[in-house]
Amino acid sequence: MSKFRPVRASSPSRGLLYQPHFVAATERAEVLAFLLDLHPIWEQRFSLHNPPPVGQSQRWLLRPVYWLGNWQFACLNYYHPPKGVHNRCVAAEAYPPALARLVKRIENLTRERIPAADLPPQWELNTCLVNYYGCRIVDGKKIDVARVGEHRDFEPGPVGSISFGERALIQFVDSKRRDQPSQVVTQQWLEDCSLQVFAGERWKNQLFHRVQRVEKKQGVLFPIHQSDFETRRINLTFRYVPKAHILPLNQFPKPLQSDVAPYVQQLGKHSRFWQKQEPAGQ
Repeated sequence: MSKFRPVRASSPSRGLLYQPHFVAATERAEVLAFLLDLHPIWEQRFSLHNPPPVGQSQRWLLRPVYWLGNWQFACLNYYHPPKGVHNRCVAAEAYPPALARLVKRIENLTRERIPAADLPPQWELNTCLVNYYGCRIVDGKKIDVARVGEHRDFEPGPVGSISFGERALIQFVDSKRRDQPSQVVTQQWLEDCSLQVFAGERWKNQLFHRVQRVEKKQGVLFPIHQSDFETRRINLTFRYVPKAHILPLNQFPKPLQSDVAPYVQQLGKHSRFWQKQEPAGQ
């Protein structure tokens, strides 16, 4: 048995909430119908105008992704205030109605349970990263990549996360000393249709979090539009980016537009929104 106890929604002052049955069956069906109609893409971490640091090489992300609200292409270095706020967030597709209703519920719950001091002015969950967890298929062999290393989400304010499919183990860890292993502070199994919200100085800004593993016990497989990936969990992470930092692609510097042009062209094959985004020189 684990020695770490999950933190439940009954302790809002701690800034970590969990509700195991947040999404109703009808809502699940609506949202999954939308998600399974998307065509997620593979991204590389670096690009011509953002080359790998010395000693590192180009690499693919571990899993296919899709973004709503704004798209933070990996090669644009993601959103990282206070310095990394400009030319990071490309305006993207809006939430569909079923998802917008869920987001509003998350926002209302968060305002009820999270101290006002932890909510930035104009806070709203206006961006969503859709992560697909499972196995990458290489030469017919399945390579399990259903994990995420320890990291922080740098967008200001609370973060909300909804899970579909096999349950996943998320851990919050203390990584103060680089010469020692990270210490697990708490962990939680994220069930199908569950919601987790984390906020505040401790859970959001001090500790790191990671997805340690995703189970295979239920035999869940989602038929996503990726022939080289087998998906057993879909996770939606909702965050806040100030509107002033979200720009249409045509307002980005031309070199950065050219870096993301191949992704935009790929997205445009299946999305009317992205069809209308024309990088410079295309």
